[in-house]
Amino acid sequence: MFEGLSNRFGDIFGSLRKKGRITESDIESTCEELRVALLEADVALSVVEKFVANIEQKSLEALPNLRQSTTQSQEIYGIINQELVSILGGAARRIRFAKQPPTVIMLAGLQGSGKTTLAGKLARFLKEDGNTPLLVAADLQRPNAVTQLSVLADSLKIPVFAPEPGNGVGDPVRVSRDAISFAREKMYNVVIVDTAGRLGVDSELMKQASDIRDAITPDEILFVVDAMIGQDAVRTAQAFSEGVGFDAVVLTKLDGDAKGGAALSIAELTGKPILFTSTGEKLSDFDYFYPDRMASRILGMGDIQTLAEQAKKAMDGESAKRLEEKFVSGEDFTLEDFLEQLQAMKKMGSMTKLLGMLPGANNAAMKKQIDSLDDSELVRTQSIVQSMTPDERRNPKVLNGSRRLRIARGSGRTVTEVNSLVDRFAAAQKVMKQMRTGGGMPQGVSLPPGISLPAGGASHSPSRLTPPAKKKSRSGNPAKRAAEEGR
Repeated sequence: MFEGLSNRFGDIFGSLRKKGRITESDIESTCEELRVALLEADVALSVVEKFVANIEQKSLEALPNLRQSTTQSQEIYGIINQELVSILGGAARRIRFAKQPPTVIMLAGLQGSGKTTLAGKLARFLKEDGNTPLLVAADLQRPNAVTQLSVLADSLKIPVFAPEPGNGVGDPVRVSRDAISFAREKMYNVVIVDTAGRLGVDSELMKQASDIRDAITPDEILFVVDAMIGQDAVRTAQAFSEGVGFDAVVLTKLDGDAKGGAALSIAELTGKPILFTSTGEKLSDFDYFYPDRMASRILGMGDIQTLAEQAKKAMDGESAKRLEEKFVSGEDFTLEDFLEQLQAMKKMGSMTKLLGMLPGANNAAMKKQIDSLDDSELVRTQSIVQSMTPDERRNPKVLNGSRRLRIARGSGRTVTEVNSLVDRFAAAQKVMKQMRTGGGMPQGVSLPPGISLPAGGASHSPSRLTPPAKKKSRSGNPAKRAAEEGR
């Protein structure tokens, strides 16, 4: 979503770095470029003006000290980063849980914002954190909204309170109130109420939302906003804030190709923080919003923290520890281990999305390489490994021609693809052995995905690290040889 803005910021910083010694006019021209870039990204004018004014003021105040620095452009970059974090909401916020369960979370928003799907994502997120959520189908207006939430809840193995069929039938206020009593009775510690939306903010929507709010006194009212609708998202949030009120914003469809102005405007203009973001269609594409990490991505510095957290979630600690011990002890890395890594990578999501979190991912050359990646390659590779027997995975040397033909047929791939995978895996095994004996990592060769190397590297003996002395040649002339040996 922020690709265009990130590229513009990259160009601005590139020009600033070339300046060397920065002057007042350099700061003014940089601020003007930032202003244009943000307006083109559909950021609200009032937010842009405040953002740029703060950067210009702080940069000019810091200029006397900057002249003593050898990294003047980095100092300006730091000021811009701080201001960007500030307009995104400052410090990250978390859900406020009730002292006396259940914690009641009310979801509100326009129709089409992805509210019902988000209810499922939020329930899954809270369940993974050890909570016992209950979903409540209080959207009785939209056709099949109750059915959609019930199907979602069933797929997640999460209970749903849906006493009414919906499609215009039933009282959403009574359903919401009864759900709280049901949650207390069944000992659910979180209640997520999915309410009805409209095609636009109107008096009927406001009245129904206010009635539900008064009936259940929620601990959190989350306003769900489609980030793809730009400045309309900000206007909608402001109108709802004045009419009903809410505690935080949830941004959906952040993986879209919109300019991103809503995300950069909404926290500043509503005075409410962004609590969660939804970044894809999968139910796992959901997390807390971190202003500092988002600022880092916009400024082209990537998001290594989120990437590391996703990797940690994908591979449990026991598996990572076992593979590390295996590496240190000198045991061979097998295709069974490789399959485990492939499955962990699939849990993490799209390779394109993951690599997009790396610093410099919006660089033209790197972006071209990332875009050329084929996510289905993981699926094809996994199908080949899964078509092998356990013995073949543990000992690929037994893979003769007939076995490879059987694997190719079983996986729906060609024998050439099977051979290529086995050959590349054998090469990776040799690399790991070389690293264990102090040979280091050869250029142009990478380990299979997800391998953990021990901190500080493998242990080595001095004899392995010191190359043997080169043997001197002996002269064929007896007199000369005798003279050499007598030295």
